[in-house]
Amino acid sequence: MTLALDMFEENFANPLDLMEQIAGGHGWSFDRSTDDDLSLEVLGHWCDYRMYFSWHFDVGALLFACAFDLKVPERKRTEVAMLQSLINEKMLVGHFDLWSEEGMPVFRHANLLRGSQGASVEQLEDLLDIALTECERFYPAFQFVIWAGKTPEEAIQAAILETAGEA
Repeated sequence: MTLALDMFEENFANPLDLMEQIAGGHGWSFDRSTDDDLSLEVLGHWCDYRMYFSWHFDVGALLFACAFDLKVPERKRTEVAMLQSLINEKMLVGHFDLWSEEGMPVFRHANLLRGSQGASVEQLEDLLDIALTECERFYPAFQFVIWAGKTPEEAIQAAILETAGEA
């Protein structure tokens, strides 16, 4: 186990170094509070998204969270939990959760990188693209439940409604 860890340590770059370059290339403001933590803000169609990356070298895991600029009132948390369950059934990568203290919906995903040469630009850009796409897709569903009084089932149907044809 020690030999594998030593080899891993020698050949493995911190993926947050690469993420800094990607964020800078997009003109996104970011903060690197420690070597293992990076946060950035991305302007979306519906709101600003706060993204957090946390590198855990000991297990080779890059934890990622993308929080909505939206607070779920205490009285709506059960319905939002049901909505998240319905959304998560449709997810291929990542899942939605609720940060209990802040009451904010969040898209989360963990990349296990041990055994690889590290994260690639493509992997990190895909992670960002998937997170933004899913957050933009389902943000209205959270709004429907929280503010419009819709049921989770009604909200998910509205969010996945696909138009056919061209106008």
